Amino acid sequence: MASEKRAPEGTLASAAAPAASPPVIGPGHSMETVTDQISRIVLREKGTHPRWWLAFAISSLLVAVLMASVGWLLLKGVGVWGINVPVGWGFAIVNLVWWIGIGHAGTLISAILLLFRQEWRTSINRFAEAMTLFAVACAGLFPLLHVGRPWLAYWLFPYPNTMGTWPQFRSPLEWDVFAIGTYATVSFLFWYVGLIPDLATMRDRARWRWVKVLYGMGALGWRGAARHWERYETAYLLLAGLATPLVVSVHTVVSYDFAVSVIPGWHATIFPPYFVAGAIYSGFAMVVTLAVPIRKLYHLEDFITSRHLQNMAKVMLATGLIVAYGYATEAFFAWYSGSEYEMAMFRNRTSGPYGWSYWALILFNVAIPQLLWVRRVRSAPWALFAISIVVNIGMWLERYVICLLYTSPS
Repeated sequence: MASEKRAPEGTLASAAAPAASPPVIGPGHSMETVTDQISRIVLREKGTHPRWWLAFAISSLLVAVLMASVGWLLLKGVGVWGINVPVGWGFAIVNLVWWIGIGHAGTLISAILLLFRQEWRTSINRFAEAMTLFAVACAGLFPLLHVGRPWLAYWLFPYPNTMGTWPQFRSPLEWDVFAIGTYATVSFLFWYVGLIPDLATMRDRARWRWVKVLYGMGALGWRGAARHWERYETAYLLLAGLATPLVVSVHTVVSYDFAVSVIPGWHATIFPPYFVAGAIYSGFAMVVTLAVPIRKLYHLEDFITSRHLQNMAKVMLATGLIVAYGYATEAFFAWYSGSEYEMAMFRNRTSGPYGWSYWALILFNVAIPQLLWVRRVRSAPWALFAISIVVNIGMWLERYVICLLYTSPS
């Protein structure tokens, strides 16, 4: 007879055990399990809440705007993005780097913190992983549309063809294809494997047959046996070990889009660690942006506690200081190099026609986040929410400023 095995922290209760009635602790009161409270959010007995339909309508409207924008782009050409002969990347590459950076927090929270046995990750890792998948999907749109003929994007893959053409493997843009594709695949597997016990729990608690069938297909026959838990934990740990270097390598490859060029300001060895720190910085900011409203709307204060928010704020503060060091290093490199081109680039960045964007990113990414040193600010959810919005705007401006180096007059 197989011995019982407790469900690891971060999953719902074992699907093998039937749902028991919550113990009564007083007249009119009951003490629910964690599984009861989380399952009730999805398996509502009284139907979908009107606020969900409102959010769904707004999201559908935004998707319609996206489809109309993409249609207009394909009809008129990438020139509507401002791309022309001297401007080769612009808007597309800014958003590619920004979205990929946001997607890094999900894998960091799930994989690296799992390997370091940081149990506080378990309250936020599910939606952080889902955020990673959506962020990578958004990032993939921009290089796909940037080629101008997205229906021919399969030319980027090294497949046997009659034309005798092969991708240019010395191009960092080609490296992006493999790096982002690998990252998306591993992130999806990591998210899905971790979700299997929870899908089984939802299957066993669902009331309608078609819902049970859908959750059952996703659960892959999970019954909560000791053998299942053993193989699950082995696979989850192996995927965590595989995903951990991807957090560093993927954004390092993205930084090579700039660093391997000969453009002053881009050709710098600081870019790989600078980009990785910035990715974790913006990624955790987006996790806070999602966590605070979700925590409030679904009354999850017992699961996403003040401690979780403070830990995320500390990670934001630490990575924000690394990003600030990167800004200082760029200024030092420009001065210490003695190159008139590097110094002209930095002067143009700080006092040129787009100087406002540089000082705005310094304000948003360096100055305002210093409030996180104050414990009272770290403990106030809506103050953290406001700072996370500011950081995400600042990180977009950072990529905007980097791309301006290629297009602005010096």
